[in-house]
Amino acid sequence: MAEATITEDSIKAALIERLKATHVEVQDMSGGCGQAFTALIVSPEFSDKNSLKRARLVNAALKDEIAQIHAWSARCQTPEEYSKEKGESSSKQEGPGVPLDGTKGGRVEGVRE
Repeated sequence: MAEATITEDSIKAALIERLKATHVEVQDMSGGCGQAFTALIVSPEFSDKNSLKRARLVNAALKDEIAQIHAWSARCQTPEEYSKEKGESSSKQEGPGVPLDGTKGGRVEGVRE
């Protein structure tokens, strides 16, 4: 059986379904080949969990998808944390969201498109 191609949309859909995520931003950091992704995940499932437990929860939810890609990183926040951060950053910046950590202009430096 052929494995399904992993895309930003498929990861986003899985996170919304499996973690009841209220906000998800996924970026393909591999220049479009689908081998490296980074994400911002906002879910009430993260409440009362430290960063390690949040990461384990996400990795368990995306076990099959992560097995098919080369690199994965995620920033996990509760809805309250996200609202607070969004409120603070909206007064500092206009336009679309800030690129996730570890990126330059929304892409991993040194990756060809």
